[in-house]
Amino acid sequence: MYEHHRKPLIPRRAFVGRVARHVLAASGLGLAALWVGMAGYHWIEGQSWIDAYLNAAMILGGMGPATELKTSAGKLFAGSYALFAGIVFIVSAGVVLAPVVHRAMHRFHFGDDR
Repeated sequence: MYEHHRKPLIPRRAFVGRVARHVLAASGLGLAALWVGMAGYHWIEGQSWIDAYLNAAMILGGMGPATELKTSAGKLFAGSYALFAGIVFIVSAGVVLAPVVHRAMHRFHFGDDR
């Protein structure tokens, strides 16, 4: 996926494009996770789409649910969705940081066989 450690660094313009693609991929993952949360709150807890958006966005942002949940199924969904949101955050951070860390390791020749 990235250039081999024996090859030269890619130009800055290509690197910025690589980072932009990674940010776009992480944003897509975040939007998909937001949709999953909205759908769950809407169909499982019976919330309006606006309230479902609010709760899903608050959990993805790490703030917790904004409204009180009324059903046991909704509470189970909210707990599971909170765990899922944490994993989405970690994966998104890794996706965005991967090209930066690779470039730093490449520049400083970490893991050089010399």
